[in-house]
Amino acid sequence: MSRTKSLAIIAVFTALTYVFTWLVNIRLPLPGSGGLIHLGNVPLFIAALLFGKKTGAIAGGVGMGLFDLTSGWTAWAPFTFVIVALMGYVVGLFAEKHPIRNDAANAVAAILAALGIKVGGYYLAEVILTGNLIAPIGSIPGNVLQVTFAAIIVLAIYPELKKAARHLFGQLVVA
Repeated sequence: MSRTKSLAIIAVFTALTYVFTWLVNIRLPLPGSGGLIHLGNVPLFIAALLFGKKTGAIAGGVGMGLFDLTSGWTAWAPFTFVIVALMGYVVGLFAEKHPIRNDAANAVAAILAALGIKVGGYYLAEVILTGNLIAPIGSIPGNVLQVTFAAIIVLAIYPELKKAARHLFGQLVVA
């Protein structure tokens, strides 16, 4: 894939991640920060699964980091950038090393790895921001729900999106 196409794909998925995070988000009434349910993980996971670790990391980290900067979650932005970039990188790396070829079990494994990064990363971030080891536990259910909801959507549409992307772009980063 040409550098121009790659840059355009990264830009589109970064914008989609931002918009999907901004457009539908629900703050949960849970202890600690409570968590936020949004759809930003959907384009993040699709970008990583279709186009690999670089696209997943940049689209996720920048897209959701920008959301935090522009939506009143400014203190969270540096953490989000790192945590979500790592999620995208790991899902993309897994997809590159273990081509998914419509195998739901492999996609689930990649997304479970991202879930672990999200839960652990945001727990540590909240501990740093609040100085409290107990309160951040209240945010874990929201993070699990957020990734689970995204996983259901992604697993339902991924096989067809992969076919369409191959048709449009030819050979993908991920086989």
